[in-house]
Amino acid sequence: MTHPSPWRIEAGALIALALPMIAGNIAWSAIAATDLLLLGRIGAEAVAAGALAINLFHALLLFGMGLVTAASPLIASERGRRRHSVRDVRRTVHQTLRAALFFVAPAWLLLWQCETILLAMGQDADLAREAGHLMHGLQWALLPFLGFTTLRNFIAALERPIWGLIVMLGAIPFNVLMGWALIFGHLGFPSLGLFGAGLASTLSSCFLFFGLLAVILIDRRFRRYRLMGRFWTRDRERQRQVWALGLPIAITLGFETSVFNASAFLMGLIDRDSLAAHAVAIQIAALVFMVPMGIGQAATIRVGIAYGRQDRAGIGRAGWLALMIGTGFAVCAAALLIFMPRTLVSAFLDLSNPANARTVTLAISFLAVAALFQLVDAAQAVGAGVLRGVQDTTVPMIFALIGYWVVGIGVGILLAFPFGMKGLGIWLGLASGLGVVAVLLISRWTLRERLRLAPA
Repeated sequence: MTHPSPWRIEAGALIALALPMIAGNIAWSAIAATDLLLLGRIGAEAVAAGALAINLFHALLLFGMGLVTAASPLIASERGRRRHSVRDVRRTVHQTLRAALFFVAPAWLLLWQCETILLAMGQDADLAREAGHLMHGLQWALLPFLGFTTLRNFIAALERPIWGLIVMLGAIPFNVLMGWALIFGHLGFPSLGLFGAGLASTLSSCFLFFGLLAVILIDRRFRRYRLMGRFWTRDRERQRQVWALGLPIAITLGFETSVFNASAFLMGLIDRDSLAAHAVAIQIAALVFMVPMGIGQAATIRVGIAYGRQDRAGIGRAGWLALMIGTGFAVCAAALLIFMPRTLVSAFLDLSNPANARTVTLAISFLAVAALFQLVDAAQAVGAGVLRGVQDTTVPMIFALIGYWVVGIGVGILLAFPFGMKGLGIWLGLASGLGVVAVLLISRWTLRERLRLAPA
C-alpha cells in the first residue's frame, strides 16, 4: 500500500484550513462592500465621505487586528509542542483580549475627532463633516470586532475555522438589513443617513462577537478550554509575549493599510471623481486580496505547528506550498481584473448614469494597475504569514516601512503631482511599494535557516 507523500498531506491540511479562512475574509469584505453599496444609492458624494471615514477607521482596526493576530502563532506553536495543551492556550486568548482592551480606549478618543483629523489633512469640509457623522456610529465597532478576531484566531489555531465562517455569513444579511433600516428609515427606525450606516456596522460587529462566543461556550471541543474562567488573572509573561509578537504585526499592518489610506487622502486632493473611483477600485482589489490573506493566515498556523515541534522539513513544506498556492491564485485574479473591469465596477456604480461616466473610467484604469500587482501583493501577504509562523515579525515590520512609505508613497506622489499622472500615478506607486516588500519577505524566508529563524 502506497502512503501519501508528506507534501500531499501538508497540501491537504493547508487547503482545508485556508478555504474557510478565505471564505471568512471574503464575508468580512462583503460586509464592508454592502456599506458602500448602500451609500452608493445615496450618491457619489456619500460614497466619497464614507470612503474617508472607513479608511480612517480601518487604519486603527487593522492595527488592532495585527495586535491580536499574535494569538495564532502562539497557540499554533504551543499545539506543536503539546497537542492537547489547554492552560497555555487559554492564557494566550485571555492576554490577547486584554491587549485589545488596552488598545481600544485611546483609539476611540482618536476616532471621535474624525472630522477634525480630515480637515487637518486638507479634505473637503462638507465631506469631512459627513464622514464625522458616519464615524460617530462606526467607531464603537472596534472592540467587538477585535474580540471576534481574537476568538476566530483561537478556533483557527485549533484547525477548526468553519464556525468563524458560519457566523460571518450570518452577519452579512444582518448588516444589510440594519443598514437598509437605519440609513433609509425602514422597519420603524428613523432615517439616520451616514450615521445609520456606521451604527449598522457596530451592531453587525456585536453580532459577530457574541455569535462566535456562544458557539465556543456551547461546543464541547471548545468548551474544555474554559475561556471565560479567570479572565482577569494577571499574567505578565504571556502579556509581554503577546505585545512582543503582536505589536510588530500591528505596526506592519498599520504601514500597509495607512499607505492605502494615504492614497485615498491624496485622491481627495485631486478631485471627488478620483476619490470615488479609488473607493470603488480599492474595494474590488481588497475583495480579491482576501484569498492570499486567508492563505497567509493558514500558513501562519501550519508553519507555527511545525515550528513548535521543531520540524525543519515541515516548516519548509508548509511555507513553500502556501507561497505556490497564493501566487497561482494571483494569476487568475489578474485575468479577472483585466477582462471584466466594467462588470466589477457596475456592482458599485450605475454605468448608465452620465454623472458617473468619469468616475467609472477612472475606476477601470485603477483596476488595470491592480491587475499588474496581483502577483507581488499575493507574495507579500503569504510571505508575511509564513514568517509569522516562525515568530519573525520585527524585520518584516522594517521591510513594510521601506516598501510602503519610502517607495510606495514616494513614487506615488512623484508620479501623481510633478509628473501629472494624478490618480493613476498614485496606483503605480502602490504597485511599486508592494513589489519591494514582496521581494524582501521572500528573500528572508529563503534565508530563514541561515538567519536562524528556524531549526537548521
